[in-house]
Parts: sequence; structure tokens; C-alpha cells
Amino acid sequence: MTSMGKTRRMMSVGLTGAALAMALAVPAQAGETPAAAAGWQLTQTGTDARFRGLAAVDRTTAWAAGSKGTVLRTTDGGRSWRNVSPPGAGELELRDVEAFDARRAVVLAIGEGEASRVLRTDDGGATWTESFRNTDPRAFYDCMTFFDHRHGLAMSDPVDGKFRILSTRDGGRSWEVLPDAGMPAALPGEAGFAASGQCLVSSGPKDVWLATGGGATARVLHSGDRGLTWTVAASTIPAGDPARGVFALAFRDRAHGIAVGGDYRKDQPSPQAAAVTGDGGRSWSAAPTPPPAYRSGVAWLPHSGSAALAVGPTGTDLTTDGGRTWRTVDTGSYDTVDCTRDGACWASGEKGRIARTVVR
Repeated sequence: MTSMGKTRRMMSVGLTGAALAMALAVPAQAGETPAAAAGWQLTQTGTDARFRGLAAVDRTTAWAAGSKGTVLRTTDGGRSWRNVSPPGAGELELRDVEAFDARRAVVLAIGEGEASRVLRTDDGGATWTESFRNTDPRAFYDCMTFFDHRHGLAMSDPVDGKFRILSTRDGGRSWEVLPDAGMPAALPGEAGFAASGQCLVSSGPKDVWLATGGGATARVLHSGDRGLTWTVAASTIPAGDPARGVFALAFRDRAHGIAVGGDYRKDQPSPQAAAVTGDGGRSWSAAPTPPPAYRSGVAWLPHSGSAALAVGPTGTDLTTDGGRTWRTVDTGSYDTVDCTRDGACWASGEKGRIARTVVR
């Protein structure tokens, strides 16, 4: 590609992110609902499942995983959803899904002991193969992430005083528990939150971050070698209670990240519910103007170095300055959010809610 071609492409993708930020930032007009003002387009899913797992592939293709073992897939931008749930999975709580395209996806079921499982499909959900079933009653898997189509990790709450990491090198077809020699000791009561599929996130070929809560301090762990060795840093998000901590992370590169969380209980306030880092998670700073309430999901807008969305049961918030200041642009309930490189963002949550917004 010529230098001029590269410049034009950079301008184009930059405008995509900026336009999406502007669409989400438009204030409501008289008689207009907040959802319309924010740009979220609710889709008809035909189910009341709660979707805490979401994988947006592009503008037209997305997967959602949720309660009652439910998996949905769309390939037409949400105009229709196909129920592709694994047979016999009705008792499973699916809390994370990672999709490579319209045919290949991996889902994580959470829970104690054998309730934690991983299943994979290679044919758009027509058939599923169980590739991992936890047999350790002390383990409880929360989230997973993939670096590419082959390499991925899943994380469990601490076992023998350390977070447990599961690794795959074949796209989720087989898994192995990594040695924990390079994992720092967990704090008393520390755990992850299986709230949005974003307590374990990656950026690039080797960097991965793990979010915690429940202990005296809400922390973020970082590995630069796909989970073999880890460092740990305190966040500014309050913890000290099993319901408080960092619930979700998003990194737009290996240096710049956002953490969101708070206290998920409806009757409890969530001050300092967001934090930012510019050094890969070695240190975190509190957002001067954080979201007004608990937030469980966060995503950078496509091709933007400064715009991101945070979602939770009480609304959607937008930042246009890298996570330092946030303002509410929608009051609908969502648990997680994901954006794609071709200019789309998707959100999902309770009562079958899945929405999308796109820059035309």
C-alpha cells in the first residue's frame, strides 16, 4: 500500500470511530427515547435468557451466550437470530463466548466443579463438542479470551491460593492447566466476576489481563507471555466486599486500558467505578468523572484512541477522552458490550436484550 493509501485508510477508520462516538453522544430530542438517542437498535431475539456472553464478529455477525444454556447467532445484523444452543445444555450458565467467524465459536459454562465446561462448534452451532469439563470441585471458571484463532486462555477463581489458568493451542479443541509458579498469591476472598465475559481480556499475540474483586483491594493482573508469569497492580475501584471490584477490562493496545466495576447490588452506590492505565496495567488512575453506577462491561469504539462505551443494568456511558470522563447516553439495561473493526457495536443483557449500533 502506498503512503497516500495508508493515510487515506487511517483517516477513514478514524472517522468511523469518531462518527460512532458522535452518534452515541447525540442528546435526546423531545419525545425521543434515550435508547434512540444513544443509537442502540434493539433486536428481536425471541427469548428471555440473560446474555452475559457476547462475541461481535462484524456488522452482520454476532454470537450471544446466556442463561439456560442458550446460544444465539445472527448473520444478518440482528434482523433475525438463530437458536444454536448445545443439546442438553439447559442447566448450564453460559457466561462467555469467543467467536472467530460465523461458523467457529467457543462458549464457557461457569460454576463449581463440573458445571464449568467449554464447548466448541465449527459449523455455526449445528453441532457442539465438549472440549473441557472441570473435575476439581475447588475450581470455578469465570472468563476466557483468545489471542488468535488457536491460542486462548480461561481463568478460574483461586485454587490453593492462586488463580488457575487454562490454556489451549488448538482453538479450544483441547485444554491444559498451566503451572501456577508464575502466578502471585491471591488475597483472602479474592475472585473474578463472571458478569460479562470481560474479567480476562487480551491484546496482541501475548498480553493478557485478569480483573479481580472480593478482596481488600480490587486488582488487575497482567501476563506478557500468555499466562505463564504474572505481575499484579492495585486498581482504584473499591473492593473489600464480595460484591465489589473490577468487573470488566478493555485494552485497545498493550498499553492503554480501561477498568470498570463497582458494587453490583442495586441498593449500593458505586463511586469510582472506572479507572484507566497508560502503562499496560502497571499502574491505574481513577477516572475523575466516572460512570454514575455499577458497570459490568466495557469496549473501545472501533479505530478510536479515545472513545469507549461502558454498560450496566442502569445504562450505557460514553467516554471520548480515553476513560477519564464519562456521561450516560442510554438508560437501558445491558451486561456486556463488544465492538468490531468495521464500525459496529453490540450490547446484550437481561430478558433477551441484544442491541446494535452502526455507522452507515
